[in-house]
Amino acid sequence: MSDTKTRSRRNGVDTEALFATLDAVKAQPEIARFQFRASNRWVSGTHNRGVINGYYGAGQEHTRPADFAFDADHPPVLVGADNGPTPAEHLLHALAACITSGLANIAAARGIDLEEVSSTVQGDINLLGILGLDPEVRNGFEAIRVVVHVKGDAEAEKLAALVDQSRNRSAVYDVITNGVPVSINVTTA
Repeated sequence: MSDTKTRSRRNGVDTEALFATLDAVKAQPEIARFQFRASNRWVSGTHNRGVINGYYGAGQEHTRPADFAFDADHPPVLVGADNGPTPAEHLLHALAACITSGLANIAAARGIDLEEVSSTVQGDINLLGILGLDPEVRNGFEAIRVVVHVKGDAEAEKLAALVDQSRNRSAVYDVITNGVPVSINVTTA
């Protein structure tokens, strides 16, 4: 029998691998250190393209079989050409994706079968800050609201607890709500 057929899956999550990963990290905490990377290149105007591939984790370098490429741009009302979502919209997507991914893992670990998970994320931003027209207005989102819809084989309280635990363990939620030091080095031609 193939390895795929012998492994236990719940919600598309390989629970055997999930628990093995938890056990391995408990036994060797040094393998918990990861470094994710992205590169970006300007295309034209406000259009730019990001590429993600390699990362460091579990004590070694990893390369994916293919690059993940994604575009970012601004809509015409913000002098862009709509070649992709704005960088701020990518952030909203990252938050929703991180919470959703974590929720699937946590539900699988707790033996809860999911039928549906969807979310809507809204972020309010005042362009007076970004445009430099009012120094009292921040450049980033003033507020972000996430609505998560979960349907599964557990009572409402347990499904809500999945979302709470996912939020508590979300790397993206943590960065957004707690901030992180960012350094920018500039090289010129």
